[in-house]
Amino acid sequence: MGIETRGIEAKWIDRPWCMCAFRPFFFASAVYAVLLLLGWQLYLHLGVGLPDIPGGPVAWHAHELVFGFSLAAMAGFVLTAVPEFTATAAFSRAVTVQMLVSWLAARVAYWLSGFGAGVGIALAGALNCLFFGALIVQVTPRLWRDPSRRHRSFVWALLALWATLAGYHFAVWRGEYPLPWVKLGVGVTMVLIVLALTRISMRIVNDAIDEHRLQREESTADIETYRARPPRRNLAMFALALYSLAEFFLPYAAITGWLGLAAAAAVFNLLNDWHVGRGLLSRWPLLLYGVYWVIALGYLLNGLHLLGLPLAASAGLHLLTIGGMGGSIFAVLCIAGRRHAGHDLDPRPWVVLAAGLLALAALLRAASGWPSLPVVVLQAISALAWVAAFVLALLYLARIWLGPRPDGGQDCEEMGEVAALPRTAPADAQLSPVAATDGGRSLPA
Repeated sequence: MGIETRGIEAKWIDRPWCMCAFRPFFFASAVYAVLLLLGWQLYLHLGVGLPDIPGGPVAWHAHELVFGFSLAAMAGFVLTAVPEFTATAAFSRAVTVQMLVSWLAARVAYWLSGFGAGVGIALAGALNCLFFGALIVQVTPRLWRDPSRRHRSFVWALLALWATLAGYHFAVWRGEYPLPWVKLGVGVTMVLIVLALTRISMRIVNDAIDEHRLQREESTADIETYRARPPRRNLAMFALALYSLAEFFLPYAAITGWLGLAAAAAVFNLLNDWHVGRGLLSRWPLLLYGVYWVIALGYLLNGLHLLGLPLAASAGLHLLTIGGMGGSIFAVLCIAGRRHAGHDLDPRPWVVLAAGLLALAALLRAASGWPSLPVVVLQAISALAWVAAFVLALLYLARIWLGPRPDGGQDCEEMGEVAALPRTAPADAQLSPVAATDGGRSLPA
């Protein structure tokens, strides 16, 4: 097949799940989402032991959600999307396997470091930083050399996230409380979500508009085209970054509360681009639209809490992590995870059910710290809703990620693109086409 194995067994390289990076990483992130929350509930309700690290079980739980589960999904998305963004060759299957092994080694080392199994916290931190650092090394040259320069912001955001990961493990190594680094990582992740969803939404929302236009037989002039306008996007990312820095350096100051309100307002302002009529009222645009809403509400609750309102301290944070991070990852699993495997988007009702479960999980977990509410019950139901959502994703998507493409493709092409690719090029040397620039689709999906 002309694929360089670089010492990795060819029998693994040839498996369908090695075809594109999103396949094993999306599968791993969904499985890990289920295992982490089940393990957390076993600890909370049955006292099952978790790794003993500085900061305690809460720090471990937060780290694995933000720097374990989330980074797995992010690795799959970035390694798949960057070749499309930059119109370059797909990453080889050897790169996919090497990155997956690196992520697994980081997870195992971090777990063992807290159980006294002879794996030190320094080694665990080094492996975690090496995994994400290797991801950045893989994608940065392509993003930086891209003539359009539209995607260099990804480089800076990825480097900022690596810095928060390194800061966390440095704090653990010094025996300091590391949770502020996780919160900073959540803030950087929110910036990356805005960057990623901007590119995805340009395709999803306009496809919904086109479908609505055809159903109603309306002309192009009758329905507005969706455009993710850079000024609003850049303002939102700046506000999110500014709040995150203030939360890190001035965690209890009133100015941080006001910046939280400003971040919420900036995200709500971003949603003004989405108000394009009935084309918005379909499942995929609404799913992405809902993610922005939850993120805005998360920053709103953070700001109000810091300004003295009697709200649970963790309410906003859980809206950001469960609703914003979990919801956006679920959307990417469903959209990129099917299209780049040669399938169309799934019209079945399980998608709506799973998205609703994630929204329920976020709202119940945010409410669980409020006075007079049954904390334990709400937390348990929230965790079960999260687990059920990702179990549904595995039931309906795992076979797609782990099995062969229905169109005979051997790479990351979207459905319908295989026939258009040159048949003389090797599978891992074909170029991923960039989305059309007409109709407001100037950014690749």
